Amino acid sequence: MHASDLSSPTWAAITTEPNGLGESPFWHPQEQRLYWVDIPGRRIARVAVQGLQALGPVEYWPLTQEPGCIAPVQGGGLVMALRDGIYLAREWGGPLLRLVAAPYDTAKLRFNDGKCDAQGRFWAGSLYEPKDQALGTLYMLDGQGLHAMLGGDKDGVVTANGLAWSPDGRTAYWADTAAHQIRAFDFDAASGQFTNVRVFYQAAPKPTGWAWGSSTPYGGRPDGAAVDSAGCYWSAQYEGGRLLRFSPKGEVLAQVPTPAFCPTMPCFGGPDLKTLFVTTARHGRSEAELAQYPGAGCVWAMRVEVAGLNSCHFKI
Repeated sequence: MHASDLSSPTWAAITTEPNGLGESPFWHPQEQRLYWVDIPGRRIARVAVQGLQALGPVEYWPLTQEPGCIAPVQGGGLVMALRDGIYLAREWGGPLLRLVAAPYDTAKLRFNDGKCDAQGRFWAGSLYEPKDQALGTLYMLDGQGLHAMLGGDKDGVVTANGLAWSPDGRTAYWADTAAHQIRAFDFDAASGQFTNVRVFYQAAPKPTGWAWGSSTPYGGRPDGAAVDSAGCYWSAQYEGGRLLRFSPKGEVLAQVPTPAFCPTMPCFGGPDLKTLFVTTARHGRSEAELAQYPGAGCVWAMRVEVAGLNSCHFKI
């Protein structure tokens, strides 16, 4: 598929049972499986995929709390950021070991978007549910414990999202969905420190009183993201019905329509990492919207020309 073809992609449904709010997809190359979470459904899901088809039924792992994000663990298992802390499971459906308690008021905040970096550290951002203050923080878990690296009451976000790194690991991206903004940073891989913050992309704000079906134009707001091997940043535009592919300089190279109005996060997978998966949302959407987008909440996939990057594993 050439860049010009991205305006009319061929999507295939990987799942038929919708999630309430699918998020945090990653490809497990050893298992040839796609993993993701359903946040309001309080469950983790996985399915083997070949080409653009699921091999067999989706497996679900019910939880007692909302999972914000997950990542594979070196040597097997999953690390997961749940509302009240970050947990380790050495096998699918197995016992959960809490590695660290959540460092916030769990009545008002929960973990949201996150993933591992190339050094094997697990990162998870928080979401401030009242959404009237930018108190969301980006945390990093390593062998020394949990560290607040960005955000909080000084330079926080309402909804932490869009975490990703450039192929060389020198640039990090982090978005605040509520602010319609993606930020870029210089990243020091050794220390995990972020410096030289700049606005990578600023979307137009949501018009006052806007709702689905409105004649007022609205392109959505940045949700989850992934970076491809060319260093381009793919951002899901929630309520925009599209993915945006940005150059490393922040130029919009392509707008990719999605089969759900609320895409939540892309990731790359398949043996050649040229299958682009995207999770989507259904929870809280209007009947009129769902009538036009019956596949809302499902996981979708399409083929792309530029491969993605391998998922990074958590190192204990």
